[in-house]
Amino acid sequence: MKFELLACKFFLIGMMLAFSPVRAQLVPKELPVTSHPRILLMEEEEGEIKVLIEKDQRWNDLHQAIIKESDKITGEELLERKQIGRRLLSVSREALRRIFHLSYAYRLTGESRFAQRAEREMVNISGFSDWNPSHFLDVAEMTMALAIGYDWLFEVLSQDSKMKIKDAIVKMGLEPSYNEEYNWFLDATHNWNQVCNAGMIYGALAVYEDHPELAHRTLQRAVETIAKAMNDYRPEGAYPEGYGYWGYGTTFNVLFLDVLEKIYGTDFGLTDTPGFLQTAGFYMHMSGVTGYPYNWGDAGGGRGNLTPAMFWFAQKNNQPSLLWVERDYLDHQDLSGLTRNRVLPAALIWGKNIPLGNIPVPQEKVWVGQGANPVALMRTSWTDPEAIYLGFKAGSPSVNHGHMDVGSFIMEADGVRWAMDFGSQNYESLESKGIQLFGRTQDAERWTVFRLNNYVHNTLTIDTALQRVDGYAQIDQYGTSDDFPFAVSDLTSVYGNQLEQFHRGVGIVDQAYVVVRDEIKNNNSPSHIRWNMLTPAEVALDGDKALLTRDGKKLHLIVQGLEGIKWKTYSTDPKTDYDAPNPGTVMVGFEYQAKPGEELKFQVLLVPEGAIGKLKEDFNDLAEWK
Repeated sequence: MKFELLACKFFLIGMMLAFSPVRAQLVPKELPVTSHPRILLMEEEEGEIKVLIEKDQRWNDLHQAIIKESDKITGEELLERKQIGRRLLSVSREALRRIFHLSYAYRLTGESRFAQRAEREMVNISGFSDWNPSHFLDVAEMTMALAIGYDWLFEVLSQDSKMKIKDAIVKMGLEPSYNEEYNWFLDATHNWNQVCNAGMIYGALAVYEDHPELAHRTLQRAVETIAKAMNDYRPEGAYPEGYGYWGYGTTFNVLFLDVLEKIYGTDFGLTDTPGFLQTAGFYMHMSGVTGYPYNWGDAGGGRGNLTPAMFWFAQKNNQPSLLWVERDYLDHQDLSGLTRNRVLPAALIWGKNIPLGNIPVPQEKVWVGQGANPVALMRTSWTDPEAIYLGFKAGSPSVNHGHMDVGSFIMEADGVRWAMDFGSQNYESLESKGIQLFGRTQDAERWTVFRLNNYVHNTLTIDTALQRVDGYAQIDQYGTSDDFPFAVSDLTSVYGNQLEQFHRGVGIVDQAYVVVRDEIKNNNSPSHIRWNMLTPAEVALDGDKALLTRDGKKLHLIVQGLEGIKWKTYSTDPKTDYDAPNPGTVMVGFEYQAKPGEELKFQVLLVPEGAIGKLKEDFNDLAEWK
C-alpha cells in the first residue's frame, strides 16, 4: 500500500512557480539533413513500416484503412476557405488530415494518384487569401499540412507547385508568426503554444534551404518558448486542460519533439521537463472501463479514440503497457472511424518497433498527479469489463478551459457510467450568441453557461453561489491498496466566504462500492448545502435512498451521517437560449440547511446491486484514511 501526505497547497504552488522551464539550448544554424524527406518520416523508415504491416495484422489493418481513406479523398472536392465565426480551423484540420493521409499513401505505395491529389490540394490552399492569422491555430495546422506534403512529395511536385507552396508557407505561415498582433501564443502555457510552435517549425524545416535565416530564427524561438507550455506537466504529468486538450496539445508537442530529434539527433533537453514523459500515464488512466474518458473541463462527451502520441510515449518510456487502451482501438473490424484523426499515420511511424500482440496489463490501478488541476484516478481492474472506475479532481476553475468542478467525481460499475460529466459545449454555439466564453474572472460570462458552473457538476453548491476562481485545491493524501484506494482534498479555498472548512474524500471500498465522504464546518451564517450528482440513469427516490437503473443494471445511493435527508432530482434542461440541450440526463441529490458553525461529517455510498450486502456502517474521519 502506498500512502502520501503532502505539504500545504500554498507550499506546493510556491514550489511549482519556483520551477523554471528547462534551459533552452542553441539550435545549430547548419541543418544536418539537407535532403527531402526530412520531416517525421525519413526515407529509410518506409521499409520498416512495410515490414511491420507484413508481420502484424493490426498494423496492416490500420495501414489499409489509411490507404482506403486516401482513395476516398481523391474523389472529394478541393477545400474552400470557409470561415465559421472567428475560426478557419475546421478547414485547416481537414487540410492536415487529407495531406498527411495522401502523402503517407504515396510514400508507402508509390501510386502517383495520391501525390497528384495532394499536390492539387496544396496548390489550392496556397491560393487562399490568408489562413486567418487572428486565430493562429488555423495558421499553425495549415502550415504543418503544407510542410508535410511539400517535404514528403518534394521529388514529384512540379516546380511551379513547389514555388507556390513554399511561398505560401513563408508568406501565410511563418511571417505572420512574427506579427505581435498574432503571436501571443509564444507566452502561453497551454495548447496554443504547443500547436502553433509545432506548425511553425514544420514550416521552417520544409523551406530551410531557401529561407535559412527565417527558418533558423523560428526554430530557435520555438525551442525556447515551448518550454513554457511543457512546464505545465510538472510535477507528475497531470495535464491541466484535461483529456481532450491533452490529445491536442500533447500530440503536437510530440510532433514537435520527434521532428527535432530525427534531424538534429536531440530534442534540446525538452523531454527532461519533469512530468512530461510521465503524462502518458495520466492519459491512459483517464480512460474509464466503459471506453469513455473522464471528460472534465472542455472535453467532449464521446468515447475515446486512438491517439498516435501514445505510441511515441510507449517507445520513449520503454513501456508497452501504456498501449493497453490504444491496442483495443485497433481490434475492431472496421477501422474507418480512426481515419478522422488527422495525424493517424504518425501511429505507424511511432509504433513501428512495438509488437502489439502481447501488450502487458498495466500494473498500477491508481494514478495521482498534482499540478494546476490535480486528479486521482482509480479502478479495481484493467481486464474486468464490469470493474469499478472512479475519477476525482481538485484544482481551480481558473485554469485554461477549466470548469467550476473542483471536488467533482465520476464513477463507473457493471459497465455503466453512473456519475458523469457533460464536458464542453460547442464554442461557436455560444460565441455566435455573443457569449464571451473564455474569461476567467469571478464575474466572467463563462460561468453563466450551464455546463460550466458548479450547479451541474458532482460537487457541493452553497447558497447557490459559484465556486471561487481564485481558489485552489490539491490532492492532500491518497492510498493505492486494493482494498481501499482513495484520495482526499481540502476544498476550502474554492468555497471562500461560503464555508469555514470543506474536505472531501473518495474511495473504492473492498473493490465493491464507492464512498464519497464530506467533512464540513459551516461559517457563522446559516448555509443551504446542495449535494449533486449528474447521471444518465433513470432515478427512483425513496427517502434517504435513491435507486438508479440503466441498461438493466442498478446502483443504490445511500446517505450515512445526516438525518432527515430526502433525495431529489433536478432538471438538466437548458436555462438560457444559448445553453445546449442535455437529453437523457438528470441530476440527483439532496439539500441540507446547516446551522451557523455546525460541523458535518457524512458520506454517500454508490453501491452496485451485487454489493448491497457488503456495506460498512461507518467510516473513519478523512484525516485517518490510510
